[in-house]
Amino acid sequence: MNPTHRSPVGWWMVAAAVATSPLSWSPFASSEAMAQEAPPAESAGEETAGDPADFNRALRTVEEDVHELKEQVFRSKATLQLLQEIVVQGSATGARSTIWHENKLGKGYTVESIRYFLDGQPKFAKVDTAAGLDDLQEVKVFEGAVPPGSHQLVVNMRLRGSGYGIFSYVKQVQLTVQATTTFTAEEGKSCSVRAILDERKGLGRSFTERPAVQFETQCVRLSGAAAGN
Repeated sequence: MNPTHRSPVGWWMVAAAVATSPLSWSPFASSEAMAQEAPPAESAGEETAGDPADFNRALRTVEEDVHELKEQVFRSKATLQLLQEIVVQGSATGARSTIWHENKLGKGYTVESIRYFLDGQPKFAKVDTAAGLDDLQEVKVFEGAVPPGSHQLVVNMRLRGSGYGIFSYVKQVQLTVQATTTFTAEEGKSCSVRAILDERKGLGRSFTERPAVQFETQCVRLSGAAAGN
């Protein structure tokens, strides 16, 4: 057989193999595949632009949030104005109180500490166990607005004997004086309460029994100035 002679059967087999191979290429097949993979131009444009209905809903949500914030600011301003009116009116037409400390003890006693409590709350406290507080002959321990109604004032003082002359032995004597009073603060009035530390009279009283506190209370109608001045 002539080696240069090619059998038509061989060419047919090669062509069939190429046609059935998965690596075969066809310009028509490639065009169809690209057309299937590429998204439509109209669909891409719709996704980019977004739905107008969604935009309107988001805008309404923002408007509602802004409206709610405005309402909160308005309520806060109204509350602040109300509190301001209460403070201003309370200082002008509410009840007020002024509390005075007055010391009329003789030289036989020295005051070491002074404490005042109004309705259980400390209003004044001073302690000097070395030199004493005898120089506080008269001092205003509290002045301000109080709620209308009944109030309790408690005074607590620590004393010791000064021990002058033949009574030097009383320097070792220490005693506590405590007293309580109540007063009623009325709307539109100011009450001045004086706590007067003095000695009880009477020959039968011992050295420790003489110191006592007396209260003087006077309430007047407010006229722009605090009572007691």
